Parts: sequence; structure tokens; C-alpha cells
Amino acid sequence: MIIPNELIILQATNTDQFLYLIRTNPDEALREMYNNYYGMLCNQVFLIVKDRYIAEDIVQDVFSDIWKKRENLNIHQSFTAYLKKTCRNRTLNYIRDNNIKWEDDSAMDEILDTGLSSDDILSLEQLNLIIQDEIAQLPEKCGIIFSLSRFEDMSYNEIAKSLNISVKTVENQISKALRILREKIYKNKYIE
Repeated sequence: MIIPNELIILQATNTDQFLYLIRTNPDEALREMYNNYYGMLCNQVFLIVKDRYIAEDIVQDVFSDIWKKRENLNIHQSFTAYLKKTCRNRTLNYIRDNNIKWEDDSAMDEILDTGLSSDDILSLEQLNLIIQDEIAQLPEKCGIIFSLSRFEDMSYNEIAKSLNISVKTVENQISKALRILREKIYKNKYIE
């Protein structure tokens, strides 16, 4: 059984995977970027500029620039951090270019701050990569069922119907996947 393209795309959460995806399948990458980040980024920019349309324009401009630069795009941080930083800078440019008075610079930093240090973000990104690698090494049926459950947010009943298997089989495969992942991650001391 082959893993559907949608599952591979949904797992493109780290920077290298995103860069590969935007170069090989830019339409799908843009769709995934929109589905996963657009709302969050618009909300963060809106908290600063207090105008929904301007916030959407700023985020759309960032996405457009990524699209235009996709062949030569290099990102040396997590993709989420890159998007937040780019939107923050674009928002600051908008404020500067339109002579808008921003009263409290620390409030902007607080709004756009993830609350994590760069070391924490790096550790989480590394853990995410390890988990993705371990998911890819699961037995084929187990990996597909686990991915449908976790990345497609499908219920056990929906998975059972779509794969023509029993709900009990889905439950068993999810339990098996979680047991394997727990053992591998804790055994290798990725989590203390």
C-alpha cells in the first residue's frame, strides 16, 4: 500500500521538507502554507495594525514573496519562526511607510513572541524530526492508520470505513504505533 500524497504533504512541517515541497510542488506547498499558517499570522498582524484587511494584505504579501523566491529560498530557522519574523518585519515596514505611531514596542514583541527561546525551538524542531522519522519507520499499515488519525484528524470510524477495516483493527494499530513511538523515543532518551 502506498501512502497518499496528502499525508506526505501534511507531514512537511520542518523547514527542509517545506523547501523541497515548494520547489517540487509549489501549488500544494502554497495551499498547505495557507491552511496551516494564514489564520494565525493574520491574527498576529491584526493585533498590531488593528485592521483585518491590512493584516490579510501583509500576510498575503509574505506568501507571495515566498512563492516568487521559491527557487532560491533559503531558511536557516524553523519555518514557523521564519514566517512570524517575516510578517513582523513586513508589519514594521507598513507602520514605518504609513507614518503610523506605534505606542509600545514591547507589546509588539510580546504579541509575536512564541514564548520559547531559540534553544527551545531548536530542541522542539529536532524532536519533531525524530518523531517524523520514527513514524516513517512504522510498519506500513500501522503508519498509514496513525497518520490518518493524527495528521488528517480522522476518527477511528472514518479510518475504518476509508480503509475497509474494522474499528478494532484501527484501535489496535494506533495502540501499536503509540507503543512503538514511546519505546523508541524514550529508549533513545530523546525525552527525559
